[in-house]
Amino acid sequence: MKPENEMNLSFPSYSANEAFSRAAVSAFVAQLDPTVDELCDIKTAVSEAVTNCIVHAYRSTIGTIYINCKIYGDGKVIVKVRDRGCGIENVEQAMQPLYTTAGEERAGLGFAVMDSFMDRLHVTSKPGKGTSVILQKTLRRRTSENG
Repeated sequence: MKPENEMNLSFPSYSANEAFSRAAVSAFVAQLDPTVDELCDIKTAVSEAVTNCIVHAYRSTIGTIYINCKIYGDGKVIVKVRDRGCGIENVEQAMQPLYTTAGEERAGLGFAVMDSFMDRLHVTSKPGKGTSVILQKTLRRRTSENG
């Protein structure tokens, strides 16, 4: 199915841009008239994905974070957050709750949070090449009777 609308963003991995990315994606998704809860779910998942890029992918350097967001007529939203950072050696292990490579100051819950707020989460990564996180959520379609 072809998307009804699509946007692309790229920005440096400065921590201040985490809020920008969340706001940009939520503003784009707003055209589907989501509920407050649906919008908060998407914003939280995007925030976690971008934070992973900032904290883990680029660690002590600044790189580029890429976001592609597509919306479909059936209310489906797909957000892809991608980096060209260090990559993940073992994606399955990294997706386990409480697993982190960033020391005691990180909780290791990023992927678990993304998974809990979205309908689907898919992560691919190649060490030395980067990581792609695909977040998918289908928004409840409201009619004029229950809108």
